[in-house]
Amino acid sequence: MLNPYLFYNDNCEAAFKFYEKVLGGKIEMMLRADEGPEDMKPGPGREKLIMHARMSIGSQVLMASDSPPEHFHKPQGFAVSLTINDPIEAERKFNALAEGGSLNMPFGKTFFSKGFGMCIDQFGIPWMVNSPLQGM
Repeated sequence: MLNPYLFYNDNCEAAFKFYEKVLGGKIEMMLRADEGPEDMKPGPGREKLIMHARMSIGSQVLMASDSPPEHFHKPQGFAVSLTINDPIEAERKFNALAEGGSLNMPFGKTFFSKGFGMCIDQFGIPWMVNSPLQGM
């Protein structure tokens, strides 16, 4: 099994609740920093941040956590790719992901898809949403 693990800048919980709503996901686990072992206690003000989260979206799994500030890097060099056969549903989910973020490529028909778009969501995560042509 291969699944993405995303690191957030102290907004993992908000991101996962957003994805649960707009992508139809189901949060299966959200472990807070203060629920970890005694020898892994978080710094002051970080007690309720997310140490580990797991969400299922259909048959796929997305995992994430809040990154310690000294280890956080702005996401780059990748995108979470979401494939949705129905182009209307794909565009709806793309628009929801793009809202409050930025567009890299507006959703539209391409030579390889019924609809494709690229954006960075309001949490800083890059996404590609694709509704592939038959046989692609």
